[in-house]
Amino acid sequence: MRVNRSRCSIVPSRSVISHRHEPVSKPRSALLRRLGRADRWAFDRVAAARLRGLEYVLPRLSRIADHGVLWFTSAGVMGLTGRPRLRRAALRGSIAVAVASPAVNLIGKHAFRRKRPVVDLVPPIRIRWKLPTSHAFPSGHSASAAAFATGVALEAPRPVAIPVAATAAAVAFSRVYTGAHYPGDVLAGLGIGALAGLGTRMVWPARPPVARVEPAGERARVTEDGRGLVTVANLGAGPGGESGGISLPGRPEATLDLLERELPAAEVVRLGPDADLDKAFGEAAERADALGVIGGDGTVNAAARAALQHGVPLLVVPGGTFDHFARALGVESAAQAIAAYRSGRLGRVDVAYAAPASGAGGDEERPFLNTASFGAYTELVDRRERLERRIGKWPALAVAAVRTLRHSEPVDLYVDGHKYRVWLAFVGNCVFGSRGAAPTWRRRLDDGRLDVRMVVTGRRVPRVRAVAAVLAGHMHVTPGYREWRASGLEVVSADGGLRLARDGEVSSMPAAVRFGKHAGALAVFCPAPRAAG
Repeated sequence: MRVNRSRCSIVPSRSVISHRHEPVSKPRSALLRRLGRADRWAFDRVAAARLRGLEYVLPRLSRIADHGVLWFTSAGVMGLTGRPRLRRAALRGSIAVAVASPAVNLIGKHAFRRKRPVVDLVPPIRIRWKLPTSHAFPSGHSASAAAFATGVALEAPRPVAIPVAATAAAVAFSRVYTGAHYPGDVLAGLGIGALAGLGTRMVWPARPPVARVEPAGERARVTEDGRGLVTVANLGAGPGGESGGISLPGRPEATLDLLERELPAAEVVRLGPDADLDKAFGEAAERADALGVIGGDGTVNAAARAALQHGVPLLVVPGGTFDHFARALGVESAAQAIAAYRSGRLGRVDVAYAAPASGAGGDEERPFLNTASFGAYTELVDRRERLERRIGKWPALAVAAVRTLRHSEPVDLYVDGHKYRVWLAFVGNCVFGSRGAAPTWRRRLDDGRLDVRMVVTGRRVPRVRAVAAVLAGHMHVTPGYREWRASGLEVVSADGGLRLARDGEVSSMPAAVRFGKHAGALAVFCPAPRAAG
C-alpha cells in the first residue's frame, strides 16, 4: 500500500486493484440508487399530499387491516351469506392470505432488512398509532390485501369482487400515506399477494360460475303471478331440515316464503318428513304447466323423474345443503330462480341413468343429474344417515368419514369386462372440471358423455394418502387412480348386489348394472346470462 499525501487517503496498490470487479457492480448499484431515489421522491410526494376527508379514514383502515383482521372478518361475513360462490371466494381469499403473510413477514422482510421511512414530512394526524418496528420491504399489509382480493376475484361476482379490490387498494395506499412504507415496499407486497391468490388455482382450480346449456328451441308458458306452476317443497332438506342443523337465511322456509310472495298464484305442496317423493312429484306434474322443486339434489332427482315422465319443464329452486345441480345452472338463490321462471327461458340438459343390465332382472332406469357412486362413498352415506338424526348432518358426516377411512375395504367388480378391486368409484353426468374423486362443477350440462373415475388396488388401499387426495381435490396422485370418458358403462359385482348412490341417495341395485345417457332429455328453466353471473 502507498500513501497519497495530497488527499491524505490510502490508495490500494495496482495488484489489489486488478482483483476488483467494478465494471460488473457499477451498473447494478447505479440502478438500485436510481430506484431508491425515485422511491423516496414518491414517498415525499405522498407525505406532502393533503387528501381531504381521508386524513382520518386511511389511518383507521390501515389499523383495521392489522394481522389480517379486515380480511378474515370479510371472509366470515361472505360465508354467512350462504351463497356458494361467496363461500368459495371467502375460502380462497383466506387461503391466499395464509400463504402470502408468512411469505412476506417471515422470509421477505428478513431477507432484505430495509429500514422504515423517516416520517418527518408526514402530518402527525396520520400517525395515530405506534409505527411498526419490523423491516419495511415488502409490505405485509399490501400482500395480504392483494392476496385476499385476488382470491375473491377468482370466484365472486363483480358486485362483490370490485368493492373488495377497491378496499385492498385503499389499504395498500394507506401504508404509504401513514408513513409506514415506501411505495416500492407496497408494490412488492401487492405482487407477492397477487401471486399467492393466483397460486391457489394450482391446488384448487377456480370453477366457472355457470355450466353451459344450449337454449331449447321452445319457451315455457309462464305467467307473472305463477299460475300453472306447481312447486313441491321438501322442508326436510338442507341445513335447516330434519337433521338437526341450523336454519340459515334462504334455507328452505325463507325460500318458500319468498316464492309465495312473488308468485302468489303458484300452487305449493309441502312435503312431510315421511312423504313419498315419487308419488308427490308425479301427482304435481300431472296438473302442472311447469314443475318446481325446493330441496337438495336428492329431491331434485325425484322431481326430474316426474318432469321427464310427464313432459313438463323443471324449475329448480335451491333449498338443500349443496345444491350442485342448481349451482351448475347458475341458480344460487330463490330470487334467481323466480327471475328464471319469469323469463320463460328453457335449456335442455343431459340425464344420466343406471339400470339393471340385460338378464339382471328388471329394466327400470334410475336417473341422476349429478353423480352416481359406489364403493366407499355409499358406506359413508349409510353411516352418515344413521348418525345425523342424533348429532346433526355435519358432525355425522365427519364421524362417518373417519369410520369409513378406517373400515372400508375394496370390492371386486368387473368394469366393462375388466376385473378390478375398487375402493372408490364415481360416474358423472357430463365431464367434470376438477380432479377430485367427487368433483362438483362442470363446464357443460349437455355434452353427451359420462365422466368415470375410480381408485382401484390389488393390495391394501393407502388410506391416508387417498383421503388426503380426495380432500385436496387431486385424486389423480393416488396410486391406482383411473379416469376416462364414455357414453356407456357396465359394472358387474362379483359378490352379488351393488350399492349405488345417485345424487347422494343410496339404493340397492342388481349385481349387473349399466350406465347410460339421454342427451338433452330434460327441459329446465335457465337464468338469463346476465342474471347467472
